[in-house]
Amino acid sequence: MFTEISVNDINDFRLGHASNKEAGTGVTVIYFPDGATAGCDISGGGPASRETPLTMPMTADNPINAIVLSGGSAYGLAASDGVMTCLEEHGIGYNTGVSLVPLVCQSCIFDLGYGSSKIRPGSAMGYEACIQALMKAGVVGAGAVDADASTAANSDGNEPIQGCIGAGTGATVGKIMGMKQAEKSGLGIYSVKAGTFIMTAIVVVNALGDISDYETGKKLAGLKNADRTEYISCEEALYQFMAPRDMFTGNTTIGAVITNAAFNKAELNKIASMARNAYARCINPVGTMADGDTIYAASTAKRGDSEAVHVDINFAGTLAARVMSAAIKNAVMNSKISDEEFLSMVK
Repeated sequence: MFTEISVNDINDFRLGHASNKEAGTGVTVIYFPDGATAGCDISGGGPASRETPLTMPMTADNPINAIVLSGGSAYGLAASDGVMTCLEEHGIGYNTGVSLVPLVCQSCIFDLGYGSSKIRPGSAMGYEACIQALMKAGVVGAGAVDADASTAANSDGNEPIQGCIGAGTGATVGKIMGMKQAEKSGLGIYSVKAGTFIMTAIVVVNALGDISDYETGKKLAGLKNADRTEYISCEEALYQFMAPRDMFTGNTTIGAVITNAAFNKAELNKIASMARNAYARCINPVGTMADGDTIYAASTAKRGDSEAVHVDINFAGTLAARVMSAAIKNAVMNSKISDEEFLSMVK
């Protein structure tokens, strides 16, 4: 029924990345040229987020301009300052009558244990990622990107679409026993089409737990034994700690499900919560107090468009969990690096 398509074939949103490979962190901007209606589901106990109330049904029903995913934990929230500056400079934002105010939501992963904990995404990195997205949307020309900028992803088309890029640059999984027994993860994307209906999942997998194939149950990445020769169970490791303990060793899986079908904010909040089932299918343990798991759901359908795509909410929510599951798999399968390289980046 569904055909997998490339995210590059979708015009309703554009992705921009900025990556600092040496520091092990980055930013991903999801830019909506015509705005988007959005909902949000936060299931983890330690989220780092910005402007998520814009997704609540009781707040003003204004389309958002972008969703930002980043590393840096709460420090990384500064990336949205650069995204807002970039959007304002290009005439994008909510018109208050006296100035434009870009509406930007953001969530961050904790990647301070990979690479440098002192270099975090800031305004400059957010600006670079936003310029990348605007360039792909045709808002600015290629000359607007500084090819020598150390924080920016390459603009020559040679950067990977998925994996260790943007907000996924410093993502890792299986961290319950510390970073020395963890594995690399990253950013994953999966898009499908059925007729005129399109849905995409974008996710940064940075979980405390193990990652498994949603179709077969096979472990794909996660906790390894002390000499890194085989996998061991993160869930079983968790059961060793009945007494309360601090497991905040650097986690959070953040992502977005985007569709061209028309939904309001209340419906998108439900779709986001249904997409959370993907986390349960693929990540174990998940949603702990050491995670800040967050999923956005966004509709790019134009307000009042008589030709907008309409589908059943149960259909959309169930499919959202499926495409998110596939994106999680892509995130870890496209981020494999050698043990030598991984251990050189962790503390």
